[in-house]
Amino acid sequence: MIDFHAHIDLYPEPNKVVKEIERRKMYVLSVTTTPSAWTGTSSIAKLYSRIKTALGLHPQIAHERISELPLFDIFINETDYVGEVGLDGTPEFAKYKTSQLAVLRHILKSCSNSGGKIISLHSRRAASDVIDILDEHPDAGIPVFHWFTGGKRELQKAIDRNAWFSVGPAMLKSKRSIEMVECIPKDRILTESDGPFAKGSGKPLMPWDVESAVIGLSRIWDVAPSNAQEILHSNFRALIESKP
Repeated sequence: MIDFHAHIDLYPEPNKVVKEIERRKMYVLSVTTTPSAWTGTSSIAKLYSRIKTALGLHPQIAHERISELPLFDIFINETDYVGEVGLDGTPEFAKYKTSQLAVLRHILKSCSNSGGKIISLHSRRAASDVIDILDEHPDAGIPVFHWFTGGKRELQKAIDRNAWFSVGPAMLKSKRSIEMVECIPKDRILTESDGPFAKGSGKPLMPWDVESAVIGLSRIWDVAPSNAQEILHSNFRALIESKP
C-alpha cells in the first residue's frame, strides 16, 4: 500500500507508527509542516527505505514561519520531496495571503535551483492560484495535489499542467469529491491518509487506513481491489522514475 501524504511526526508515538509501516511493507511520504521539523522528522525514518521525508512549510503557518525560509534552503538538497506546501484560501487564513504567496514562490524557486522535486501541495480554496504560481516555476518539479478540493475547471487546469493527485479515505466520503476523482486520469492518482489530521469513525487515520481508499477507487474504476492496488503501484513507480 502507498500513503503519499502522512504527518508521521505528529502522531503521539511516531516510532511505533514507523515500525508498523515497515511491518506492512508500505511506501509512505512523511510530510513536514516547518523546516525546523526536518531534522527530527527525517531521523525517525532514516533506517526505513520505504519511508521518505518531505521538506515543508505549511501555508496555514506560513505567516508565522516565513523566517524559516533560509533553513528550507539549507535542507532542500537533502531530499527529493517537498511538502506540505501551498496556499490556503479559507477565511481563517486568507488574510495572510501575501505571506503565503511569498513563501510558496520562494519554495518553488528553491526547488528549481535544486534541480526539481516531487511536491505535495495544499490548495484548499486556492487551487487556481497554486496552479498559476506553478506556471511561474516550470522547473520546480512534479506537483502532487493533496486532497484536491477545487472545482472541475481548476481540476482540468491542474491535469493539463501534468499534475498528480493523492486521494484519501476522507476525500472519498462525499459525492462531489467522488465525481472529481472520476475526472482524474487513472494513471495520475496515488493514495494518502493525511493522518493524523484526517479522521475516520472519529479517530485519526493511520497510514494503513489507505486500504479503504483503495477499495473506494476500485469501485470508481469498476475493478477488483487487487487490480486497483496494481494500478496504484504502477502509478507510484512511474512517478518515482519520472522525478527530476
